[in-house]
Amino acid sequence: MGENLRIPDEEIKGTMDRRVDVYIWDMDETLILLKSLLNGTYAEAFNGLKDVQKGVEIGKMWEKHILDLCDGCFFYEQIENYNKPFLGALSEYDDGKDLSDYDFGQDGLGLPSDDDNKRKLAYMHRVIAQKYEKGLHNLFDQETMKLWNELYDITDNYTDGWLSSARDFLEQCSSGKTETTSTASADGMVDSTDSTYQHVNVLVTSGSLIPSLVKCLLFRLDNLITHENVYSSWEEGKIQCFQWIKERFSSSNVRFCVIGDGWEECEAAKTMRWPFVKIDLRPGSSHRFPGLTLRTVGYYFSVVYGSPGAENDKD
Repeated sequence: MGENLRIPDEEIKGTMDRRVDVYIWDMDETLILLKSLLNGTYAEAFNGLKDVQKGVEIGKMWEKHILDLCDGCFFYEQIENYNKPFLGALSEYDDGKDLSDYDFGQDGLGLPSDDDNKRKLAYMHRVIAQKYEKGLHNLFDQETMKLWNELYDITDNYTDGWLSSARDFLEQCSSGKTETTSTASADGMVDSTDSTYQHVNVLVTSGSLIPSLVKCLLFRLDNLITHENVYSSWEEGKIQCFQWIKERFSSSNVRFCVIGDGWEECEAAKTMRWPFVKIDLRPGSSHRFPGLTLRTVGYYFSVVYGSPGAENDKD
């Protein structure tokens, strides 16, 4: 990989005596449903019990909101052709300039990919990270938020709670075995009052970076997956992203588990010798939402890592 794509050196604090479980998630057809709504495959799996056209209409509404938000607030029209695997990929070119009066519409971002253009792109990435951290409720009025919340509820109802149960499961993975409140730090680590364990959710999506961050915001995942932990494998591939993650969380106490629906993350997990949990859209499967439990994921952990404590994870 090029030197400009290196992950900044981030040592995991306090892991000497802690076990760290890193959950590496796919986005589409795993944490959210979108493609399967648009092409009807989600509804078709129910053999006539779901209205296919309604699912398509819901998918189109999400698609419109995602694109509108990308273009309206996250510079997507300007940087669509300059996708990077994560927001910090060009951080070394960011000189810390005050951007409060910076005119991004007139900065002339383009080719060649020289230091000047890399700096302009790094500025945009910094602002995108700040907007992500603030959340949509700090960027839009109540009426707009109400429309998005209504669409979320409609989608969750149509999919029998897929969105809300996936989010709940993500939250369970964040808190791990502890029953106490856990908080996410800036580097994405989740600390709890139990000093034995730490947990982190990482997203590696085959989609481009900016739409993936927007999806996290719209589907209420942003407080569970920090922007530092969102990776796009669009150009680099999932194996490369997995290798970066392994380097970043390098420790003898770290365990990794990949959760997704596609062949690429399956093959990448196999290459890394990490457990892989394959999400299945079909009703009745235990590897879907609702359905997947920490006990099931704990089994996959134990098969690969032989941890005796994995089977004690709560359902």
